[in-house]
Amino acid sequence: MLRENDLDEMVREPIGPSEARQLIDHIKSWKGKTSTQWKTRANAHQAKMEKDDPFSYAEVYKSLRKRQKEDRLSAADRTHLRQTTDFLTEELANALGKTPDQMLAKIEEATRS
Repeated sequence: MLRENDLDEMVREPIGPSEARQLIDHIKSWKGKTSTQWKTRANAHQAKMEKDDPFSYAEVYKSLRKRQKEDRLSAADRTHLRQTTDFLTEELANALGKTPDQMLAKIEEATRS
């Protein structure tokens, strides 16, 4: 059971419009690398996603989209890509007052940059 007093510690506030624009810019500019070993990569991605930080989700998303273009996704990669896509599109749609489909197009465009 979750107590009302514990909500502040357990539930993150959604991002606002300014942070949403920063998040899209972060997707454009992030140049990180990931492991070529699927298990190491999956563990690193899972750890980033457990932070519940939109910017960490963006990094996982961009790295997996790059691997997807090379047709090199493992089953864990496909799961993480779906989860990060859902998270980012919902978070950005809420922050910017757009639809998830519009935000998907926006983050795909940012990934190509």
